[in-house]
Amino acid sequence: MTPKWELVSLPRWEMTAYWILSFSSHLYSFYQLHRFSKEHEVSLDREVQLERGFLIWGFKKDPTDFEWSFWNEWAWQSLLWSLIGHAVVSRLAAFFLPQFRLAVLTVYGILSAGWLLGVRGLTLLMLHLSISLVVAQLRSPILSWFCSLLLLSTLNVTAFQDLQRGWYTSEDQYYLLLFSTAVCTLRCISFSLELCWCPRKAGGPNHCPPLEVQGLKTLIFQFYKLTAYCFYHPLFYNGPILTYRDFSEQIDRPVCKVSVVYVLSGILRVCVWWCLAEFMIHFMYMHAIQSNETYLEMLPPWALGGLALALVQFFYVKYLVLFGVVSLLVRLDGIEPPKLPRCVSIMYSFTGMWRHFDVGLYKWLIRYIYVPLGGSRHGVFRKLVSTALAFGFVCFWHGCHDYLQYWALLNWIGVLVENVLALFFSSRPLHHIIVRCLSPRMQRRGLALISALSTAFLILSNLLFLGGIHVGRIFWKRLFVQGGFGVTQAESC
Repeated sequence: MTPKWELVSLPRWEMTAYWILSFSSHLYSFYQLHRFSKEHEVSLDREVQLERGFLIWGFKKDPTDFEWSFWNEWAWQSLLWSLIGHAVVSRLAAFFLPQFRLAVLTVYGILSAGWLLGVRGLTLLMLHLSISLVVAQLRSPILSWFCSLLLLSTLNVTAFQDLQRGWYTSEDQYYLLLFSTAVCTLRCISFSLELCWCPRKAGGPNHCPPLEVQGLKTLIFQFYKLTAYCFYHPLFYNGPILTYRDFSEQIDRPVCKVSVVYVLSGILRVCVWWCLAEFMIHFMYMHAIQSNETYLEMLPPWALGGLALALVQFFYVKYLVLFGVVSLLVRLDGIEPPKLPRCVSIMYSFTGMWRHFDVGLYKWLIRYIYVPLGGSRHGVFRKLVSTALAFGFVCFWHGCHDYLQYWALLNWIGVLVENVLALFFSSRPLHHIIVRCLSPRMQRRGLALISALSTAFLILSNLLFLGGIHVGRIFWKRLFVQGGFGVTQAESC
């Protein structure tokens, strides 16, 4: 049996000192980044065309984070209103047609998708669903995976991209279809594998029937279930990911009554997060700076650390907004959504980052890749392979660009090293020595010191994902090679 470490509380004065040090270093580094942004505002405006600010008087706004600008534009244009429409339709259906509520929500989801994506986009998604369902009738997880990966790979084929771009008058409409199709593929994989493993729960018998009357009815019912799952409107465009098992177990439950106070408090929280995200891109032009290597080389050490923290913190707040809106609507439908992301400033391990940031995607990877391939129950080698393939799939799903490959590899190595160190320090001889020589409080301080190195590489990994190879290379050179490592550690305490 592996020895357990005793977790104890540190003195209150010590924890207070750590919090003050962390908070003040965050603020100071953000201030230095703000100063750099204002000093180079004219040149940045000339290069990226800063927008006129509206949240802070006299400030301009950095619009160069594609994802934030993209979803903001779509929200005000149509998505916000279609989500409100979903909430209204769901409540009316629950009151007047409770037994047909899922059917009503499915029709609403299809109509909303057709309204935004057009007939061709909707047809493409229906084609993906149909192919996935037909292959799943063979009850072979391997074939279902092969089919899904083949469909997913079409998103990166230039000929298909050009064809789909020709369906729309703007690039944003194409990207909305691209994001919808990518998320829809995860749901198709979930449904197909659940159908292979447990046919009755996915709406089918335990064997594969011929396409006669009964078999055709079963196939139609399965297609209805798959369509209801994939076109559930709040989760349709950007997630968070909910497995088919969790969705099917909750969607037919009676809708519970929700107080007006709960709804208004949820809306208020989302508004506060949105204002915080907007404040950050008014106060610091971090995305415009990180896109230019010259500015990255010019940044003073504290401003460079502030840029790293600002990028990952903005990413966190952004997904609080994106997932927060959806989670509120999902709860109104009686479904428990995945937990919202945990603050990245309190993340100190690769494992924790994966478990607590995108919880829905983490559970999806565990259920459909990690556990079926053996996970931690079939030896070290199977665990390494399972973890590697999980990271490999995430890289492939995001587009498999070169910087994503480095990011996935760094994450896999990070998780591997953390597990090896955990086994090493938990080995009986070393554990016995540590317990005898160090008090529980010193053990915790020692763990924090070791975790500081993991935190630094975790930040580097996130910068690779958010900014690309050039950002990761410059941060590696300036923080690790040239000696700015201490600044980052002070800020991430």
